[in-house]
Amino acid sequence: MSLTMYSSSIPYFIRALNNLSAILKKGSDHADTHEIDPTILATARLFPDMFPLSRQVQIACDVSKGAASRISGIEAPSFEDTESSFDELQERIKKTIEFLESVPEDKINGTEEKAIKMQAGTFEVDFTGTSYLLMWALPNIHFHVTTTYNILRHNGVALGKIDFVGKP
Repeated sequence: MSLTMYSSSIPYFIRALNNLSAILKKGSDHADTHEIDPTILATARLFPDMFPLSRQVQIACDVSKGAASRISGIEAPSFEDTESSFDELQERIKKTIEFLESVPEDKINGTEEKAIKMQAGTFEVDFTGTSYLLMWALPNIHFHVTTTYNILRHNGVALGKIDFVGKP
């Protein structure tokens, strides 16, 4: 099988989100086992100027569905960013994966040179499909899943590398 835009995006996003779901499950179980209010973990941050865990999960979902949408031209569902519990975050991940699974391969493949313009903070960025996927979307989901992992690990949740990368 050759590397395609589809094989480099949708399966990666789905795997990362499934791993994120498993990481959140361990966080929820940790809170239950140690009688910790789960909202403490859902609102935890690594540093005061960083987003809390709940926002990290929201952004990981947004990056995934936004990438699929921009590359394929299919409108992504809109979520309100109101999740504050592990269950609500799990539901957001589930809905994001359902959207990703609905995107046909033929809408993604062949978009290597597609022009993609997007707003990133205060500036507008121009990409090709390939540069957007490799230089923006994949690093962003990686960052936000990693940060979620680190927030939970920092708060005592027993996580290891296999939780992040997933089982082969």
